[in-house]
Amino acid sequence: MARVKGGFTTRRRHKKVLKLARGYFGSKHRLYKTAHEQVMKSYMYAYRDRRLVKRNFRKLWIVRINAAARINGLSYSKLMFGLKLAGVVINRKMLADLAVNDLKSFNELAGVAKQKINA
Repeated sequence: MARVKGGFTTRRRHKKVLKLARGYFGSKHRLYKTAHEQVMKSYMYAYRDRRLVKRNFRKLWIVRINAAARINGLSYSKLMFGLKLAGVVINRKMLADLAVNDLKSFNELAGVAKQKINA
């Protein structure tokens, strides 16, 4: 069986990795080995951070809801409990948006929650 040289395939694979490594510092965008290591690490960071972004946004929404709830004399947990008792189904993203952009509507929801807690 004849020996097969893999120059074309290897060069194509190397070029693909080096293209992904554009903009990295130092040898991480010049040398194949370090570029490949960094690209693999970058993929791991990207996978992890796609999940962290969701967590961070939920935290931000909760902080915003809590700040607006305290203006109405409620804590975050009491507001959420009151809304649950009232049967108001609204997610935290929309509630946070109301707290920031439409405080009047948020105050009405907080009033509904207060009534249900006191009743």
